[in-house]
Amino acid sequence: MASFVIEGGHSLKGDIHPQGAKNEVLQIICATLLTDEEVIVHNIPDILDVNNLIQLMREMGVTVSKLGIDVYSFRANHVDLNYLESDDFLRKCSTLRGSVMLIGPMVARFGRAMLSKPGGDKIGRRRLDTHFIGIQNLGADFQYNEEREVYEIAAKELKGARMLLDEASVTGTANIVMAAVLAKGKTVIYNAACEPYLQQLCHMLNRMGAHIEGIASNLLTIEGVESLHGTEHTILPDMIEVGSFIGMAAMTQSELTIKNVSHENLGIIPQSFRRLGIQLEQRGDDIYVPAQETYEIESFIDGSIMTIADAPWPGLTPDLLSVMLVVATQAKGSVLIHQKMFESRLFFVDKLIDMGAQIILCDPHRAVVIGHNREFRLRGGNMTSPDIRAGIALLIAAMSADGISRIHNIEQIDRGYQNIEGRLNAIGARITRI
Repeated sequence: MASFVIEGGHSLKGDIHPQGAKNEVLQIICATLLTDEEVIVHNIPDILDVNNLIQLMREMGVTVSKLGIDVYSFRANHVDLNYLESDDFLRKCSTLRGSVMLIGPMVARFGRAMLSKPGGDKIGRRRLDTHFIGIQNLGADFQYNEEREVYEIAAKELKGARMLLDEASVTGTANIVMAAVLAKGKTVIYNAACEPYLQQLCHMLNRMGAHIEGIASNLLTIEGVESLHGTEHTILPDMIEVGSFIGMAAMTQSELTIKNVSHENLGIIPQSFRRLGIQLEQRGDDIYVPAQETYEIESFIDGSIMTIADAPWPGLTPDLLSVMLVVATQAKGSVLIHQKMFESRLFFVDKLIDMGAQIILCDPHRAVVIGHNREFRLRGGNMTSPDIRAGIALLIAAMSADGISRIHNIEQIDRGYQNIEGRLNAIGARITRI
């Protein structure tokens, strides 16, 4: 197990480029199974979850070629359906959360799929009901094999259906859309997710010959087609990494320019950081964050304490609440962080409290942060990363702290952030991997 050793107290200065979006690329790679023609994907990040999915695709029989530093070609013209029933395939699925999005394409094109319970972050229950019920509505049969502890999904023919999703799940919507594009007839999905990454998937599928209407809304209409063809696609910059760098600049009193952020696809993220008092400027498609000695959390108009909560798009992504919580520890003022979606994601605050942060954990979903206003800094600590987003939040805390910190289980960070220590050390950080 690898660890980071971080020497805190160093400011950053310069330009940094966000990687391709993890949450988009996992959907896009799975979608390449919908055609036997070549699909070329640009701006693929070199991160653990993505690399594991690419390797899994190879072992499934997909021809995968690396055409450039971040460009891959996928051709699923000889998929090994027998391998998909093997213990090796199911074991690998169990370690990779994104593997759940193989169900829709596999059932749509081949009429069957198998899946063990997928792994990923330790952030509480992450239901698969939306995925399963949506694909069942299209005519698939789901069985749970207790002996092998796997889900077996089969469908002789998928047929379009009207459905109202119980939650606007991004991966659930993606899975249903990928199944519906090859279903017979019309599918209407209400309460669909409409995040930019889901929009990207729908646009790519339309270029492949699908008929999807209502993109960017929560009402999608899909006319099924017989088959799809190849295309090229470019992954958006990762909005979570953009937000992480904004928070990092504020906490370390750094002057940073975040390059080529696709500002129109960031939604409420820049404004949410401004509510914490952080100055930032849009310069073309870049975000410039000046060095700030202090920043003050806004209050609501009636003077009550600011609440920052996650919500489905265009609300604030839950993946940035861990970062915003850490940033608030050095602000002037107080804020209530309300993590609605995941029940265990705030438990990492114990580690911040050990570093000197003033945080009251109200329950698994809510924490009140009382900002230090830089009157004293966090102190270095010894900690373990429970999930990707807590990992980057702890890294930001350690970079701003007095003394040396160690973060263990950094494989969690590697799952979502490409060469993070190399990129940060290049602009002034002091991070060593051991």
